[in-house]
Amino acid sequence: MHGKLIEPFAGPPRITLRRLEMPEMKRCPFCAEEILAAASRCRYCRSRLVSFDSERWHRNHPDRRLAGVCAALAHAVAVPTAAVRLAFVVLTFVHFVGPLLYMGLWLVIPQHVGNESQLERLFRWGQTLAATLSGRRNGPPAPPIVPDRV
Repeated sequence: MHGKLIEPFAGPPRITLRRLEMPEMKRCPFCAEEILAAASRCRYCRSRLVSFDSERWHRNHPDRRLAGVCAALAHAVAVPTAAVRLAFVVLTFVHFVGPLLYMGLWLVIPQHVGNESQLERLFRWGQTLAATLSGRRNGPPAPPIVPDRV
């Protein structure tokens, strides 16, 4: 046997099965193709799949510059931040709409996720002021007092 050792037959090779984790899939509502569940656009028909996500609707994004309005708007509608900034610059030259829209969105978009916006704070302050000036207590109205029938 020419100096080679022949190993005894150990049986068929062992196959170790590992569980492959498949990413979650869903069907595109427009073309019915199978796509990733986390996709924001269909890779086949390029249709937009993400609806408005309130978790993205805040001004505290890492790519914010002035007040975070452009970054918040870009993240909410899934477009590049530079495109939104460019749109505001262009709207500035169209009857000064850009700064007015920017200030309006600054009032509406909250600073952090789950916080109230500047406009909600202003309304709450106005309600408190109106309740104080009218002599009413601040809170829900009390139920009416109904006299007992005797």
